[in-house]
Amino acid sequence: MLLDRRLQLFVVLAGVFVTSLVVGDIIGVKLFEAKVGPVVAVMSIGMLPFPVTFLLTDILNEFYGKKAARFVTWVGFFMAIFAFIVIGIAVQVPWAPLTRANDYTGTVENAFNNVFGGSQRILVASMIAYLVGQFCDIAIFNGLKRLTRNRLLWVRATGSTLVSQLIDTVVVQYVAWTGVLPNSTIVSIIYTSYVVKLLVAVGLTPFIYLGHAFVERKLGIAPVVLGENGEPLAPPAPPATPAEQSRAA
Repeated sequence: MLLDRRLQLFVVLAGVFVTSLVVGDIIGVKLFEAKVGPVVAVMSIGMLPFPVTFLLTDILNEFYGKKAARFVTWVGFFMAIFAFIVIGIAVQVPWAPLTRANDYTGTVENAFNNVFGGSQRILVASMIAYLVGQFCDIAIFNGLKRLTRNRLLWVRATGSTLVSQLIDTVVVQYVAWTGVLPNSTIVSIIYTSYVVKLLVAVGLTPFIYLGHAFVERKLGIAPVVLGENGEPLAPPAPPATPAEQSRAA
């Protein structure tokens, strides 16, 4: 199998995407405070790698089209489910008796279970929000690219992320906390979380341009060009080699 640069880049982008998603779910049990002016938001550290998934989705959409971006989204979803199945089995496997000794200095059962035996409801909420948010991001990015006639990268990159992050935030908080927290508290969490995500999304815009320039200029991979119907145009055929020209003659 020939691994040309275009295929190599796709594998790397998909690998980083899946890693960011799974790691974000695993470390999501840690909470931290984010101060936005006078507002103090308590958020999951899992949001640290999640913006990377939206950044990579935009790059995949830009250079491989929406079908490739959707494919990687589904792969990430099922790999996250697979990871949590494995973790769930690991939590249930009995611990060795030596780990209960007073002089044992390694990881103990309670610490392991507190980290990896996270709330199933939070998992369900994050997975639903992930799918909804990612597919909205892909659709909006593709639509804006078509409307702007393949120009104004910052418009489709920032616009798609802002809308998809809002949808992601609303879905995950309502699914996770409805019936557990008052609606006013849920709305407050949505507001503060989205403000932080908004700042992150705007901050990521230069990285979209850097990634675009690196892929196009250094790797020699051209972005997908959309036609009037919103579907990628077929790339022009490469010129025939002298050997091919002689055979045709």
